[in-house]
Amino acid sequence: MQFPKLTALDGFFHGIFLRLESDRLNLPEDFNLGMGSGTPDSRVQANRRRMLEALGQGLVGVYARQTHGTKVGIWNSKAIPVTDIRIDGDALVTNRESGALVIQTADCQAIIIIDPVRRVVANIHSGWRGSVGNIIGRTIRTMADDYGSRPLDMIGCIGPSLGPCCAEFVNYRDELPEHFWEYRRSGDYFDFWEISRNQMLEAGVPGDQISVSGICTKCNQHLFFSYRGDPRTGRFATVVGIDDGGGRKA
Repeated sequence: MQFPKLTALDGFFHGIFLRLESDRLNLPEDFNLGMGSGTPDSRVQANRRRMLEALGQGLVGVYARQTHGTKVGIWNSKAIPVTDIRIDGDALVTNRESGALVIQTADCQAIIIIDPVRRVVANIHSGWRGSVGNIIGRTIRTMADDYGSRPLDMIGCIGPSLGPCCAEFVNYRDELPEHFWEYRRSGDYFDFWEISRNQMLEAGVPGDQISVSGICTKCNQHLFFSYRGDPRTGRFATVVGIDDGGGRKA
């Protein structure tokens, strides 16, 4: 899956990979991209290679060590790594080519932010703890401080994740700050899509440059892995990077 706002940009590539692929007999198989989530590591590694090959030739995966924190990891290496690398943080930022920033989720939000002027990209893992810590705002500040990006130039997209139909927090008074309570919908369900959108707005990203997929992962388990749907589930990935002119797919 792709966002129209991002495919319209020249010089970048991105993709949201679904939970199923077809084998040579055209039979559906799980396309799990998460280590330690029920699929043999060798199969996950093979899936990851296929994911990168689908985006273009010569790419390496830049993976976040996701801990539901708010640290922003930066990939600044001028050298092109020969193997996939991992960086501490729940958000990844770079202005380097040939690397694909990868975030893995199964209900949490993966949020892509692109600055097409300074040619900087970010990929953010934001669960409810990341939302409370405003990892979106921290990432936008990092893009501004380290690369001179302006929020006015940024385009932000919120991927498939737990929707307000299924994001239930029965202990929200203990888990969520009071200013989040205005996003409470029927019962104890919360609209984290709107929270993330407003965090981007507060950071200075124009509203017409923000897209929300509006796809709930728990409601669409035929397309996406969902932890709320099945705690033993795998992980799907959202990927973004900068095209080096080598024919990357949008």
